[in-house]
Amino acid sequence: MAPVGIVDRFKMLYMKQTYITPPILSANTAAVLSVLATLGYVVPFYISKTTRPSPSLSRDAPSVIRSRVRAVTMACIASTIFVLFLIALKADENPLSLALKLLGWWPIGIVEIVKSLLLTAVLFSGPLFERGVAEDGWKSWVRGDGLSETLRSWIGFRNYVAGPITEEIIFRSVIITLHLLAKISPGRIVFVTPLYFGIAHIHHFYEFRLTHPDTPVAAVLFRSMFQFAYTTIFGWFAAFLYLRTGSLPAVILVHSFCNWCGLPRLWGRVEAGVPIGPPQMRAKEDTEVSPLQVAGSQLGVSWTVAYYALLVSGAVEFYYLLWPLTESKLALASF
Repeated sequence: MAPVGIVDRFKMLYMKQTYITPPILSANTAAVLSVLATLGYVVPFYISKTTRPSPSLSRDAPSVIRSRVRAVTMACIASTIFVLFLIALKADENPLSLALKLLGWWPIGIVEIVKSLLLTAVLFSGPLFERGVAEDGWKSWVRGDGLSETLRSWIGFRNYVAGPITEEIIFRSVIITLHLLAKISPGRIVFVTPLYFGIAHIHHFYEFRLTHPDTPVAAVLFRSMFQFAYTTIFGWFAAFLYLRTGSLPAVILVHSFCNWCGLPRLWGRVEAGVPIGPPQMRAKEDTEVSPLQVAGSQLGVSWTVAYYALLVSGAVEFYYLLWPLTESKLALASF
């Protein structure tokens, strides 16, 4: 029997029931609460002078990052407490067990974490080849060079620790739980909830204009729409992964891994990178490359061919491994 295709599987999502019976919330209430959770995450960035960037103060300034981390941490705590209270108030039985499961806290899902990271690494086969082999970075990975320095820097801490943790708490743990409580179909959850995640990044348009006033508005708008597109696409994957594994740590670590990998090269030749400055902070929302950090020497065309072959084969393998590697007894929805 031929394997069921991805499109056919997603169509099947609408025919299945979620983990909750009966619904605790209405669909409209879940949507309103999700909007409020999103606003609670983003709006504090612009309330205080300590979190609000200016033409002379970038979002990458340590003082801004520190203040924003505190703000989003409070938003995560408040949103999570609200969901816990909602479940305790309206669940008929075992509210604590239900809350821990829906919020992705318990069970932790060690096997789910390993399989999720493996699946994501397969998708990023091309970029891992470029950075690890072409740029000869595998030796520093093995030794762990620069890891502690990167995580001790405020930009590194934001990109690889605070950002993934707080974003996944709000946009997966909290918002998906609200939709599960409303007994919304898994397919709709996968495709709709990431829109909140994508919209939450649009405010970068304003911030980029502040610090790059000479950049044409059309270029900044294109940058923001592109950012909205790839954050939404990542959100689809993260939402699917969360529902399939029921593990919040799994999606947090996958998020951090994707931030570290950055956006894959989709054009151009592969070059041999030679670091000549501080380690570069590659994150999906920070796509600019400083010429002061990497000097490249051109490799033979075979390296570029190998990269794109791995990029395509990784995407194909991801297609076929998506369902088997995300299968789990901890799933929050029936697929």
